Amino acid sequence: MQSRASRLQAALTEAFAPVVLTVQDDSARHAGHAGARPGGETHYSVMLVSAKFAGMPRVARSRAVHAVLAGEFAAGMHALALTLRTPEEAQIPGAGEVTAR
Repeated sequence: MQSRASRLQAALTEAFAPVVLTVQDDSARHAGHAGARPGGETHYSVMLVSAKFAGMPRVARSRAVHAVLAGEFAAGMHALALTLRTPEEAQIPGAGEVTAR
């Protein structure tokens, strides 16, 4: 069975063709907090840089990511901290190249 972090990365890669994508499981830092579970995989931080965010306000970007990951929230993911940028906003060299990291 694939980890939630791997599923998040796959779904976000498919939906947003990111220049940069990092998915970090922060669950251990939230032990004992609301939504935390003994097995973890409940709290995540995502850094996503994608040209698909061009012209989108911050709230629309967040809604788009949440829509893609709705199934993960329904399956027990509790919290998601998002950093969402265009390549220009992130000042990524070679912003026209699409690679996942």
